[in-house]
Amino acid sequence: MTRIKQFDLPDLGEGLTEGEILKWLVAVGDDVELNQPIVEVETAKAAVEIPAKWAGRVTALFCEEGAVVEVGTAIIAIDTDPAAGDLPEPAAAAEQPAERGAAAGRTPVLVGYGPRTTAATRRPRRSPPPATVPAPTATPAAVRPEPAPAPAPAPAPAPANGVVHAGPVLAKPPVRKLARDLGVDLRALTGTGPLGSITRADVQGALEAAVAPTRPDVRFDASREQRIPVKGVRKLTAANMVASAFTAPHVTEFLTVDVTRGMRALDRLREQREWRDVRVSPLLLVAKAVLLAIGRHPMVNSTWAGDEIVVKDYVNLGIAAATDRGLLVPNIKDAGRLPMRRLAYELNELVRTARAGKTTPSDMSGGTFTITNVGVFGVDAGTPILPPGESAILAFGAVRETPWVHKGKVKPRQVTTLSLSFDHRIIDGELGSRFLADVGRFLADPEAALLAWS
Repeated sequence: MTRIKQFDLPDLGEGLTEGEILKWLVAVGDDVELNQPIVEVETAKAAVEIPAKWAGRVTALFCEEGAVVEVGTAIIAIDTDPAAGDLPEPAAAAEQPAERGAAAGRTPVLVGYGPRTTAATRRPRRSPPPATVPAPTATPAAVRPEPAPAPAPAPAPAPANGVVHAGPVLAKPPVRKLARDLGVDLRALTGTGPLGSITRADVQGALEAAVAPTRPDVRFDASREQRIPVKGVRKLTAANMVASAFTAPHVTEFLTVDVTRGMRALDRLREQREWRDVRVSPLLLVAKAVLLAIGRHPMVNSTWAGDEIVVKDYVNLGIAAATDRGLLVPNIKDAGRLPMRRLAYELNELVRTARAGKTTPSDMSGGTFTITNVGVFGVDAGTPILPPGESAILAFGAVRETPWVHKGKVKPRQVTTLSLSFDHRIIDGELGSRFLADVGRFLADPEAALLAWS
């Protein structure tokens, strides 16, 4: 058995066929241990670190950072017995992936498929084509033109026929004053008003025509444009949102809620000894409200499957998280079975992992209901788009101190707005309204809702 082992890009799950090499964590000559992270790869769903399958010494890296590599392509070679002696020439080792692929003659796809038949190449970068300058042509001395003089200031506009009117010009006094102020000769204009009179539009049009050649055209100034490749998470998100928007009939309802009692309940929770080491946020209260409301209205936690509706008895609660790589929606598996304190821990861990760029594809698969917290950006409400395969999504707006009628008097209260978008093929207006009302009822008075629903 050869001591030089080549590590192929593995299947990263969820039917993904390629990944981009974001960063090599090792270099040629480095000693690596078993399961040590060696490369960071971005797929259409997440950035993941891939561990080494063998311990040994890195002898070759077959792909550069930024290259898009198909599943099954060799990306690194590792000498599993570096103490045995000198290695073969790097050039020979680097040729092995191409030779092996040619011999196999198969195209790389998902798990169990063969290696690719062509070497991975770096994705070309788009750049404006170089400007071409026409080659000079010889001009006879007898007809060679004189050097062009410097451009002179634009003269007053002349009529289309090149003739200046000698007779009186028809124009109202305000138009004449405008022409004097702008330096436009009325005799050079052709009027478009009644009886051929000159209007304000004629004067302003003449001025624009006179100065237009001197204005720079910045409509297509490539030097002042930024082009961002659409790839990875952003590309998949865009495709999913377009597919969702044009396949599921969306309906959005709004509910404004006085959550003063709910915020006070959170304050009391933070004072509890067993909660002092747990970060408690309003999002925790919203998540608990959603889970309880789904228990009362299970159809909200379902999927349209063409000839049938799949109602799920488990809730994989997705939380939309804005990251540097785009919008991620990891989910907490079977969140409905978690006690409150465990739910708080999972929420905090989910957000922390997403912002660190460590969310795995499995963390973002299988979601059944999603919450998007637009309130953290100071936004009051929105119309969220359904994640594919889900029938409802809730947007949680900012909690603001607002004048509110409470017990017959106007008082400052903590108020927020909830937005529920749902698939109208599954959820009709009554079901959506009842579900949203239950979420709002829990946020308005958690203790009373728990007593009533238990």
